Amino acid sequence: MKKLVITLTALAAFTGSALAADLPAKAPMYYPPAPVYNWTGFYLFGGFGYGLWEADTYTFNPVTGVCNLCVEQRQGGRGWYGTVGGGYDWQFGGAWVAGVFADGQFGSIKGTIQDQDQASVGQEKLRTTWAVGARIGYLVAPNVLSYVNGGYTGSNWSGTTLVDAHLGLPLGGHTNSFDRSGWFLGGGVENSLNIFGIAAPGWFMKTEYRVAEYNRADIAQLSDVTGLPVANTISFRPIVQTVSTSLVYRFNWGGPPISAKY
Repeated sequence: MKKLVITLTALAAFTGSALAADLPAKAPMYYPPAPVYNWTGFYLFGGFGYGLWEADTYTFNPVTGVCNLCVEQRQGGRGWYGTVGGGYDWQFGGAWVAGVFADGQFGSIKGTIQDQDQASVGQEKLRTTWAVGARIGYLVAPNVLSYVNGGYTGSNWSGTTLVDAHLGLPLGGHTNSFDRSGWFLGGGVENSLNIFGIAAPGWFMKTEYRVAEYNRADIAQLSDVTGLPVANTISFRPIVQTVSTSLVYRFNWGGPPISAKY
C-alpha cells in the first residue's frame, strides 16, 4: 500500500508540472504611459481680470505754462476687462522656461479726472491696452511654471464730458481721448488643467499680476463750441495694476519629453 501511495503522489507531481509547463505565460501587468511634459512651443490664451489705475495730476495755465495746482493729487479708477494673446516658449537647462508673447486687454476701467482749481470733473476710462514682452520661469513641478515677465505696453484712454464738481451741471467743455505708452512688469503661475479630476492634455490655467507705468499726458479742457482751451490743462501720469486669470492652450503638449530634475 505504501508503495502505491508513493507512486501515485510522484505521478501527480510530475503530471502537474508538465501541465503547468504547457500553460501560456501570464500576461504582464499594463501600466499607462507616463505623462509627457514639454513646454517648448506655441500657445494661445484668453481670460478676464480686474484692474486699478491711479494717476498723479496737477494743473497749469495752457498759455503761460505756470502751474495753478502745483501740488500733485492722486486720482483713479477701477473695473473689469477681458484679455487675449499668444506666445512661444522654450524649455532649456532642464526646468527653465523662457518665451516671448503679445496680448491685448479691452474693457472699462473707469474713474475720475478733475481740475479742483476750477471745480470741473469728468469720467475717465482706460479702454484698451496692448503689450509685447518676454518671460522667464522655473518649473516648480513638471506641469507647473512660476514666472516673471516684462516689456513694452500701450494704452488708449477715453475723452470726457466736463461737469461742475458742485452741482453736476454741464460746463460746455470736454477733454479728448489720448494714447500713451510705457513699460510693464509682472509675474504669475501657469499649470496644467484637470476637469473633474480628468487630465485635459494641452489645456492650462494661468493667473498673473501686472503693473504698468505710462508716460505723462497733458489733457486740455476744451470748449464744446470752439474746440479751444477754456480752462487749465491737466497733467496726468497713470499707473495701472491688473490681476487676470486665463485659459491657455499649448499646441505641442505631449511632444518629446525633456529630461529634467525637479
